[in-house]
Amino acid sequence: MQFAELVEKRVSVRQFRPDPVPPEHVREMVRLASLAPSPNNQQPWRFIAVTRKPLLKDMADAVRAQLKSLLPAAMSEDARRAAQRVEWFSTFFADAPLVMAVTRQPYESVMVRAVAGASLSAADINSMRGHPDIQSVGAAVEHLLLAATGMGYGSCWVSGPLIDRESLEGLLGVHAPEQLAALVTIGVPATDPAAGHDRRPVNEILRFID
Repeated sequence: MQFAELVEKRVSVRQFRPDPVPPEHVREMVRLASLAPSPNNQQPWRFIAVTRKPLLKDMADAVRAQLKSLLPAAMSEDARRAAQRVEWFSTFFADAPLVMAVTRQPYESVMVRAVAGASLSAADINSMRGHPDIQSVGAAVEHLLLAATGMGYGSCWVSGPLIDRESLEGLLGVHAPEQLAALVTIGVPATDPAAGHDRRPVNEILRFID
């Protein structure tokens, strides 16, 4: 499959058949994801492949409870419909045959050593540089999505569940300073994914400086 075709074929899939994803396929997806660029080749990502249904249910229940605690008790009908939509988008991962939890490892820029003794902290420098560790984890997640697509699977990059990051990290055995960065659902799509992407035309998002 040519690269352009692969990118165009990737869409967010949220409903899956129960077919398991073989471990060898998971390993290959992670191998390809790990080829993403990272600052100083620090590779600040780790992957946890979760297929245990009771654990996925516990994760979804924790997210559901957190959502309930965050939302006001009295809501308009429109707000209730929005809340139901948010809940589904934040918990559908429990029905996927495979959920990849992507974590972010501690990262320290080489620049920190270069400015040793200055008033800038490692956090200051990372912020000034646009958080390259978070950017590189995002690149790894995108590689993972494209790898899944190339192998015939559907996938979805999920961030909603992170509203209860602390509970999810406890359930997954993720300990500070490592942090949960994203969940990715992977599996055989329940139906043929709709083709095409609703995107702005290039001339609306591109500007040349000659």
